Amino acid sequence: MAPEARNQGAGAARPGGWRTIVDRTLLFVAALAGWHVLSGRVVDPFWISSPGLVAERLWRLALNGDLAWHAGATVWQALLGLGLGLCAGFAIGLLLGRSPRLAAAVDPYLMGLYSLPRIALAPLFILWFGIGLGSKVMMVFSFVVFIVILNTMQGLREVDRDLVDLMRSMRASPSYIARRVQLPSMLPWLFAAARISVGLALIGSVLGELLGANRGLGWYVEHSGGRLDTTGVFAGLAALMAIAVAMNQAVNLLERWLCPAR
Repeated sequence: MAPEARNQGAGAARPGGWRTIVDRTLLFVAALAGWHVLSGRVVDPFWISSPGLVAERLWRLALNGDLAWHAGATVWQALLGLGLGLCAGFAIGLLLGRSPRLAAAVDPYLMGLYSLPRIALAPLFILWFGIGLGSKVMMVFSFVVFIVILNTMQGLREVDRDLVDLMRSMRASPSYIARRVQLPSMLPWLFAAARISVGLALIGSVLGELLGANRGLGWYVEHSGGRLDTTGVFAGLAALMAIAVAMNQAVNLLERWLCPAR
């Protein structure tokens, strides 16, 4: 096979290629079609609403500004907590990764905190930070920070020690080794943590809204459920899913830009 043909085939089949986009679109359309067929024919619309009703509700929410108002609150809380968790988790992970004795000492306590159900921490966050933005951000932070710490530590352990020793033998400075060897080797682990953290950030933001808020998509879903408004519940969930997909795609694009060889 000619090199050009091989390259074209690889380009069409790689993740993010046009074939993948077509497959994803067909899957989305098939899911909507299945939902439409089930609603009113197999299952009462009271329980699962319908794509048409959900689309109509989202359109009305977008026109009157409520969708942007609720989504903006949820995304802002998620992004603040995500940014704080990524920065703090990376710093703590580097410290523990470079200090094996300290890492061994704090490991049981770190895993104990990581294993705590976040819902159990919610009363403390509300007591400490109130029911405003602070408690939501800290809820998101508690979901994200441990994932980043653990991935940073593991990424630092996976750095090629022979390559580091070689750079040291050539009298490379610690900052040069960190920049040219350690950080590039850790990037896959950091991006894996970021992809997981995006979903956890939204979960934390919504959970904070369920516990106490006057706006946000989580609040809207809970409010709709309390009024037995199934269409409103599905509209809020659809908006959350669209935001999650967009945020994950942003992380994927950033990874492709920083790691073009992967």
